[in-house]
Amino acid sequence: MPAERLLFPQIDYNASTLSFLTDYRPNFCSECGEKIVRLRWRVWTSRRFCGKCFTRMGRGLLIRRAWISLVLVLFGVVIGRGLKREPPPLVIQRAASGQAAPATQPAVTTEETYICGARTKKGTPCSRRVRGPVRCWQHKGAKAMLPLEKLIVKE
Repeated sequence: MPAERLLFPQIDYNASTLSFLTDYRPNFCSECGEKIVRLRWRVWTSRRFCGKCFTRMGRGLLIRRAWISLVLVLFGVVIGRGLKREPPPLVIQRAASGQAAPATQPAVTTEETYICGARTKKGTPCSRRVRGPVRCWQHKGAKAMLPLEKLIVKE
């Protein structure tokens, strides 16, 4: 059984004409009354007008569709902004004496940084930074290729 039949079991699907989307096929133009003869009905062909009237009235239809699209987009923007939460207010606390508190410097750590130094699959020492003379998570338990003095990172 084709996949189209599973998706649209009641609808007769014809891929060349997209007939399941375009069921309405008028016989006469709603503007001038001329008989409409089309070899193929497409999604984008006019349903109400013949070829002559569509060229005359088509600009008005396009402008109307553009306005409707613009109104829908603006409606979505307004709704989206209306549902947006306001950020919490910014609160700045000052010292009780009226002077700003002196800025404290962050404590400088004296802990040395090392590189892992274990042998990789490529055969070179691992260059991941670690704290202390240990190996990284991937090379835990492996020996370092380089001596301890060369594993220290000097910044």
